[in-house]
Amino acid sequence: MKIILAAIIAISLFSCGPKQQAQQAPPPPALPVAAVTTGNQTTYQEYPASIEGTVNVEVRPQVSGTLDKVFVDEGAFVAAGSPIFKINDQPYRAALNNALASLHAAEAAQGNAQIEVDKLTPLVANKVVSEYQLKTAKAAYQVAKANIESAKANVATAQINLGYTLIKAPVSGYIGRLLKKQGSLVSPQDVEALTQLSDVHDVHVYFSLGEKDFVNFKEQYPGETLKDKLKRVPSVGLLLADGTEYNKQGKIDVIDGQFDKNTGAITVRATFANPNGLLRSGNTGKVRLSMEHTNALIVPQSATVEMQDKVFVYALADSNKVKKLPITIIGTSGENYLVKDGIKAGDQIVLSGMDKLQEGSVIAPQKQADKAVAVAKN
Repeated sequence: MKIILAAIIAISLFSCGPKQQAQQAPPPPALPVAAVTTGNQTTYQEYPASIEGTVNVEVRPQVSGTLDKVFVDEGAFVAAGSPIFKINDQPYRAALNNALASLHAAEAAQGNAQIEVDKLTPLVANKVVSEYQLKTAKAAYQVAKANIESAKANVATAQINLGYTLIKAPVSGYIGRLLKKQGSLVSPQDVEALTQLSDVHDVHVYFSLGEKDFVNFKEQYPGETLKDKLKRVPSVGLLLADGTEYNKQGKIDVIDGQFDKNTGAITVRATFANPNGLLRSGNTGKVRLSMEHTNALIVPQSATVEMQDKVFVYALADSNKVKKLPITIIGTSGENYLVKDGIKAGDQIVLSGMDKLQEGSVIAPQKQADKAVAVAKN
């Protein structure tokens, strides 16, 4: 009986021991995937810009004196040739009168010298006086003639200086700040100009392209030379400081000859018509430059992850495993990235749930045909 009881106890203890439960692996996550598509897209890039009139002129005095009159107000539009300032002209009128008097005296001296020559000529012919006296008289006549030329030059200079007392607008445009007021003493040596005059019928808008952007810009358009490419560049837009878009399109017409060594950028100029004078020199804004992309690879931004300044997608590989691939982005269109390389058309990529994935993870792909169509149309 003891032996039988021991056997029963042993069997009971064995049956109550721990059981190893087989652990079943969790099913792979079901994630949406779609094929990468291509399409023709237009992207826009904006660059900070400064605006200048086609002509910006510093108005400075050419003679010294007291500013007697100011004919315009700040911000006024003036036509070319219109009076702007008047400098006291009395000293310059006196200088002109003095120069005219000197001219008249020189003309009288020439007359006397001519009379002397006319008197001595027959006397020398008749050998009444020596030829030396006639030569001396002729030399005196030449001196008198030269004095007349000098006097005429002095008169012309005095007339020019007198004309400089009335300062006129060299071009049509808008008056800037008037830094000198009526009664001020002005001089050509003044550090500050009297004012600035800007011709803003057309305006030049300057912006800069980095080396990479400049290379992409040149590759967009056909042509052997940069001049040929510029002819094919489409019109550009201008965003004003308040974010509104200027109602006229501009044309890129000039690219600087070299890059700035300090900034690594090259300056580009676009010209905009400004018939209503809305834009002024000194304004700022942004140039909006469009770029055409033919058969560009299109990837939703939501289907990408960014790590260490690189952008990745998870592409579906063999056996429903995913592979993390870096992509090169060339632009943005709406909610999509335009991709240069890293993937190809037709590749299946994961659209969401990337935070659950690692390289080589297995998923249950849920193909999203409607999503792929939407991506292609976006």
